[in-house]
Amino acid sequence: MSNVLSSMKYAQANNYVGGKKVNTFSQRVLSVESPLDGSLLSEVYLSSAQDLAQAVAAAKKAFETWSKMPIKARVQIFFRYRNLLEKYYDELVQLVHEENGKTIDESKAEIDKSIELCEFACSMPQLITGEVMEVSKGVECRTEHFPLGVVASIVPFNFPAMVPNWTIPNALVLGNTMIMKPSEMVPLSTLRLAEILTEAGLPDGVFNVVNGDKEIVEAICDHPDIQAVSFVGSTKVAKLVYQRATSHLKRCLALGGAKNHLIVLPDAHVQMTASNVAASMSGCAGQRCMAASAMVGVGNVDHIVAQLVEEAKKIVPGENLGAVISKTAKERIERFIGEAEAQGAKILLDGRNTTVQNAEGGYYVGPTVIDYVTPDMSVAREEIFGPVISILRTKDIDEALAIENANPYGNAAAVFTQSGAWARYVMENASAGMIGVNIGVPVPREPFSFGGWNESRFGTGDITGKSSIEFWTKLKKTTTKWNPESKTNWMS
Repeated sequence: MSNVLSSMKYAQANNYVGGKKVNTFSQRVLSVESPLDGSLLSEVYLSSAQDLAQAVAAAKKAFETWSKMPIKARVQIFFRYRNLLEKYYDELVQLVHEENGKTIDESKAEIDKSIELCEFACSMPQLITGEVMEVSKGVECRTEHFPLGVVASIVPFNFPAMVPNWTIPNALVLGNTMIMKPSEMVPLSTLRLAEILTEAGLPDGVFNVVNGDKEIVEAICDHPDIQAVSFVGSTKVAKLVYQRATSHLKRCLALGGAKNHLIVLPDAHVQMTASNVAASMSGCAGQRCMAASAMVGVGNVDHIVAQLVEEAKKIVPGENLGAVISKTAKERIERFIGEAEAQGAKILLDGRNTTVQNAEGGYYVGPTVIDYVTPDMSVAREEIFGPVISILRTKDIDEALAIENANPYGNAAAVFTQSGAWARYVMENASAGMIGVNIGVPVPREPFSFGGWNESRFGTGDITGKSSIEFWTKLKKTTTKWNPESKTNWMS
């Protein structure tokens, strides 16, 4: 063990409970490797139900005082947290880069978005003021938002800092205490966020990190003192988490995967469309649920496809294209490309068997453009989660929409055209929760919430933006009367 520890760049990824790092009761351990070059960053212990119970106890105790603090007092801590994110900006960027494999620029964008999310949470006092109405002479009704208690957030590998900040600021500012389970592949960023929150003045036990795998996810769903669970990950696991958590009468909002379609009309601006599609399919190495996975060409779009290939050639692994998360992911993505080729699709740009000089141990897939894909092919149906775009050909926009609507997911869809009428037609008829017009990655900015439809989301509402208030709180309605002399009617 000592040789392993001495070769690691970072310390062991322990749990973070009650304001400090703690060892796990479990002895199951997993190496944390950098996708950039395969080097050993750390090792993480995979927690048991006993570890979760320890964290929940700390969160439950902290809730007693945290929930009673005025929201403006809670917000002051997050003003300091936001400033500390700026103070440790370069460190956090490097950490995301190393443990996830993103480029430096993509890592910077992730921390920038984390700051924006925190800024939105700091506006909560103005958003949850409630309502007061006189309903009869001397009688008034008012509404107030109250925290749920201990909540849990299960976050994925593809955004080690941003997705945790989807839930941390909002849920905590609203008075809850939290257990967070990061992906076991990228635990370091979340643990650093926990330390920064403590430095910002967050009381011990309000935010706790419990590392682990399937066993700890199941324990979170089962624990009777956890009131709500948010999840971000694959659709397969999102369904299981939603079913298990709700079977224990918890609130649950589980965000799953996607198969995002970009509908391209012949009149689309060639350069803008090509560069947007290329960026959408390759950003974060395609490992984001808003990535373009399928381009649906309507009519003759050969001129746009040709330019797309030229734009994709400018995307160079190890320079402006990061690594995919693991060897298993690389093999899976390359298997999809091979299947498409075997089924008759045409590979216009092939990213298989990519290596990066001086990082031969890294996991890279080059940008890949596949033309003449048919709806029955696996690359057209399944989420690839890599820098791969599949091009399907249709004769008209209704056929294109039929393909988009037939896919089980509903995260994002986009249309590229210079026609406002056709853009509006797609906006109204695409079955997705987030729509783009001449935008390849239509992610809403704060205060608008992130959330898809269909099998991209299980549960009601969203975990970000204004919609998150309803998920992270419960509403209390109070009716009061102080004037016994007032004339009464049926309302009083």
